[in-house]
Amino acid sequence: MTTVATDRARWLPLADAVRPLYAGVDLGGTNIKAALVDDLGRMLAFHTEPTHADRGPEDAAARMGRAVHMLAGVAGITIDDVARVGLGTPGPQDLASGVILRAGNLPGWDGFPIRDRVAVHAGRAVTFANDANAAAYGEFWVGSARDASSLVMLTLGTGVGGGIIIGDTNVEGAHSHGSECGHIIVDTSPSARSCPFGHRGDLEAYCSATSLVARAREALAGRVDGQLAAAVARGNKLTAILVSDAAAAGDPLARDLIADTARWLGIGIVTLMHTIDPETVLIGGAMTFGGESAPVGKFFLDAVRAEVRARAFPVLAEKTTIRYASLGGDAGSIGAAGLARLAHGMRR
Repeated sequence: MTTVATDRARWLPLADAVRPLYAGVDLGGTNIKAALVDDLGRMLAFHTEPTHADRGPEDAAARMGRAVHMLAGVAGITIDDVARVGLGTPGPQDLASGVILRAGNLPGWDGFPIRDRVAVHAGRAVTFANDANAAAYGEFWVGSARDASSLVMLTLGTGVGGGIIIGDTNVEGAHSHGSECGHIIVDTSPSARSCPFGHRGDLEAYCSATSLVARAREALAGRVDGQLAAAVARGNKLTAILVSDAAAAGDPLARDLIADTARWLGIGIVTLMHTIDPETVLIGGAMTFGGESAPVGKFFLDAVRAEVRARAFPVLAEKTTIRYASLGGDAGSIGAAGLARLAHGMRR
């Protein structure tokens, strides 16, 4: 098990913490991240380790439970001082029963009662959520949307996740599939692209890193000019980062691919704005092209905003804030802890 020592500089001393304390666990296909936070969302301890999905869900549940105990020990408290644990996991779920229905990038985990197994190993009650919803709540509680009354968050990565928070309500829906913003339909044409779930024309099919790479590969077929084509010809693996780097170097094709991603994202955002009328829309995940401080990230965000202005009702176009998320890879674990806090009866 590996606790990230370099994070200690930003950990809150226990003496300064406002209780109750909460633990949040963010389960990913590659890594498990766990955080201990105080009642104001400030981090007292953090831990990460590989998921080792091939070892099976029970092994991971045991290690997630041990991680909560480890966080308590590192912070200098007992497990009884942890009021509640939050758990965010990927894929469709049955939140009421605490089960992962379809684990996606966790083969063999389908139907596993993960909430209750983590609770057994942690020795604490567990609040269960979709990982993107947890990340959205983290941003709502202590991140980029901490001053907003409502938000929609879209996480761009291998897929496209979504979270919707209205007031202190995490929109989960009647069947645990609420806030699946990555699967709203943006293209109804017969030639529409499909996402890995087989949904034709949804946002994930156009705005994920997987889609960007697929579209780049198609556009590069037979092409030899430009920085992106040259990089691939040199043997570099075609990734979203490679496309971003080529765009930063001025490659027209790479910039067109990123602009096209922004156009589709803007279309999806307008649909969500017209449905929910959120105060803030956040864009997060691994594929933010360096964020607003990077030229390509600023180009991407400006293109998204321009598409929204062209399509949304004027009042929404003027008043809805669209920006990048700020918590990065900590959003899921902090947000899961925040949802545990909410279940414990607290409010923002």
